Amino acid sequence: MSDYRTATSIPEIRRRNGVLLADTRNVPEEVPIALSYGGSTHAVMMGTPGDLTDFAIGFSLTEGIIVSADEIEEIDIIDEGRGLDVQIRLAEVKEDALRARRRHMAGPVGCGLCGIESIDQAMRAVPDVSGVRLSATVEDIVKSIAALNGAQPLHHQTHAVHGAGFYVPGEGLLAVREDVGRHNALDKLCGAVLGAGRSGAEGIVAVTSRISVEMVQKTGILGSGILVAISAPTALAIRTADEAGLTLVALTRGEDFEVFTHPERISGMGDI
Repeated sequence: MSDYRTATSIPEIRRRNGVLLADTRNVPEEVPIALSYGGSTHAVMMGTPGDLTDFAIGFSLTEGIIVSADEIEEIDIIDEGRGLDVQIRLAEVKEDALRARRRHMAGPVGCGLCGIESIDQAMRAVPDVSGVRLSATVEDIVKSIAALNGAQPLHHQTHAVHGAGFYVPGEGLLAVREDVGRHNALDKLCGAVLGAGRSGAEGIVAVTSRISVEMVQKTGILGSGILVAISAPTALAIRTADEAGLTLVALTRGEDFEVFTHPERISGMGDI
């Protein structure tokens, strides 16, 4: 939603070349965001209070609560003063399944991996995307990050948030979402893609952050076959992407990039 402020101008003292200057700086807002189902809080994330409907849809998808946006009947955002409560009403069959899941949860968990109770759940298998017929050129890889860099208004204001974009070869950048949390930015993007009625298999997920295993998991759940990042991946992220048939491209800077898994989806790279 756009009703909540995502950045604030704060007074500062700036030191440049030994000279002090009173000035102001735009900084991103960060608030507790509760994601609640049927009136019960499932997780509380620290995040940027924008695009919360997309966040609700994307979080529900990547947490395995829904598989399509039409399984959510209503989303209501409640301002609790010091934070926001995103109230999500699911279709009855999904609500019943979530209640059963909660009965088996061991207890409260922290942000990042929500609603899990074991190491096995943290290391959940990524959907196999080896059959996704998404192909990209070298130019598509370069353009996906270049377009993302140019479409982040909050980052340009604050220089303190992450971005995630959905780039479709032949169409360009279809959606961009931003957040102080890289996982949140990707969840918001997943929600935007589902909410627009598009399939993740159609496009490339491009992100400004490093690639940890959760970013690979979320991309696979969306159904995309290519994940492109500005920063580097972890070893576990590379192994997970390889097993899932996901093309992982990282350290994309200008026309330079590094491909870690499944390069066959990218044409025009030439021979080594």
